[in-house]
Amino acid sequence: MEKRLEGTVALVTGASSGIGEATARRLAAEGANVVVVARRRERLEKLVATLAGGGRRALAIEADITEPAQARGAIQRAVAEFGRLDVLVNNAGLALVGAVAEAPEEEWERMLAVNVRAVLTMTRAALPHLVRAAEDSSRRVADLVNISSTAGRVARPSTAVYSLTKFGVNAFSESLRQEMQSKRVRVSLVEPGIVQTELDTHLRADVRETIAKQTGGVEKLLPEDVADAVAYVVTRDRRVAVNEMLVRAGAQTW
Repeated sequence: MEKRLEGTVALVTGASSGIGEATARRLAAEGANVVVVARRRERLEKLVATLAGGGRRALAIEADITEPAQARGAIQRAVAEFGRLDVLVNNAGLALVGAVAEAPEEEWERMLAVNVRAVLTMTRAALPHLVRAAEDSSRRVADLVNISSTAGRVARPSTAVYSLTKFGVNAFSESLRQEMQSKRVRVSLVEPGIVQTELDTHLRADVRETIAKQTGGVEKLLPEDVADAVAYVVTRDRRVAVNEMLVRAGAQTW
């Protein structure tokens, strides 16, 4: 495989499982030095052990990025370790779906913290480093990828607050894309449909059962399918900007 990201540094949040882990592996396969950020240190360390080698380095950072100081600290540590940051993938997210009249407000707060505020904090902290990377790298471009969802395009029953967070990320990304064009920092959205991940393990039992019935006939995407989309976005020549990529499961109708 041609190592199109050789010499770059990529940071992926929510990298201890699912899409984040698959994305870290995929970017490492493209030659990137990878920084993986999540709360589960043991999983991160196991992942890093498989990523490093062949001249490529990897770093695990245990952090709760809903805490602004920890989010900013993760960016600072990555840059201190590697001297640069070329790619940020804001992947960490929660999908605590359920009817508005019945959902605990604590679930809403958790989703707003992870899906929105952490994205804002990580992005703000990373932008100066991404701008510098675009200026001094041979690629002459840097990338910020936000992982959104089909729920950021189509709101359905029981997804109201989750969709609110993803619609918000979509709007934020589009505005930021326009702001960063002149700096050669590409801002992109990857919007997966139904993916086989651990997200549904966070659901209340009754909601999990309902969702399972609704999606039972759909063959879910694998995390690697979404990782392939991220890799495609960030490995384009600098003349190309893939601003939005919608990746649905083949049998998904919404």
